[in-house]
Amino acid sequence: MTLIAQPQSMHFAEPLALRSGARLADYHLAYETYGTLNAERSNAVLVCHALNASHHVAGVYEGQERSEGWWDNMIGPGKPVDTDRFFVIGVNNLGSCFGSTGPMHTNPATGRPWGADFPVVTVEDWVDAQARLVSALGVDTLAAVMGGSLGGMQALSWTLQYPRRVRHAAVIASAPNLNAENIAFNEVARRAIVTDPDFHGGHFYGHGVLPRRGLRIARMIGHITYLSDDVMNAKFGRELRSAVGSDYRYSTQEVEFQIESYLRHQGDKFSEYFDANTYLLITRALDYFDPARLTGGNLTRALAAAAARFLIVSFSTDWRFSPARSREIVKALLENRREVSYAEIDAPHGHDAFLLDDPRYLSLVRAWFDRIASEPAA
Repeated sequence: MTLIAQPQSMHFAEPLALRSGARLADYHLAYETYGTLNAERSNAVLVCHALNASHHVAGVYEGQERSEGWWDNMIGPGKPVDTDRFFVIGVNNLGSCFGSTGPMHTNPATGRPWGADFPVVTVEDWVDAQARLVSALGVDTLAAVMGGSLGGMQALSWTLQYPRRVRHAAVIASAPNLNAENIAFNEVARRAIVTDPDFHGGHFYGHGVLPRRGLRIARMIGHITYLSDDVMNAKFGRELRSAVGSDYRYSTQEVEFQIESYLRHQGDKFSEYFDANTYLLITRALDYFDPARLTGGNLTRALAAAAARFLIVSFSTDWRFSPARSREIVKALLENRREVSYAEIDAPHGHDAFLLDDPRYLSLVRAWFDRIASEPAA
């Protein structure tokens, strides 16, 4: 059965107080829902998205080819998160470029696009905005909140900001904060964007240009970190493009290796659909996330507020969000005597594994959600 997705938008007139001290008024959130909310309003699952994803989590848009949701292998009728049993909500975060209010939209104070003037947003701000939307949909308590990577950080933050509104949380391929190496990768990507001559201090919309060169480089940098060394070698190795032949061209400018061609292709695609200011905002939100910041770096004390039951999943070859980072979360939760299921999947795909069709991973999530579905509503 094909799930047909219907994009929706919800307007909020009440200002949202942000962690930066700014207040965002008169904003809207793009979202999609799948399945049916039951009479008890107890079967809602919120899915939080990662850096370049959106509210289009599952299904397809009618009449549009290649429009599958970014987690369509995970969510839908008969899938691990079964929309025949659960009411699934996908929300596009503030500051994104896929429908929710962001830098591309008009700043009511100036009548021009926000651009670089859009306020800094954090993971905690996103969770506050999501909580408002969930409430507006008539849901007081979520059966589960789940996400991978940056989405996993949001799921974790939900359990701390709204501990009584979340029964279960799935934190997948994520971390309690970014290490210095990850922050460094994000900064190099940001510098590629802001030093693009077409960036114009973030106000490029009025100049009729896009900082595509910077976005291409940012995406190429990011994509390298999403794949494992094994996958890169297996997929590309040192293969030359067929046009090169058996001899090198010894050129510093031309694309000769298959991996070069692949990265440039990914960069070109990304630069056509993603917003540069959004990239800066979201990577900075990644950098800022650190629930232990207010407890002197003590993650156990930081997670003491959580009351949910947890599923924590990591992947053996994910070097950007390594299993060791997931085990930090598990340890802190166990020290707080919280119920935690932990799985470390031996998968070759690197960080991208949380999006792929690994049977063990999908079966694990299915079994976890089967248990949730069989529990009586609190």
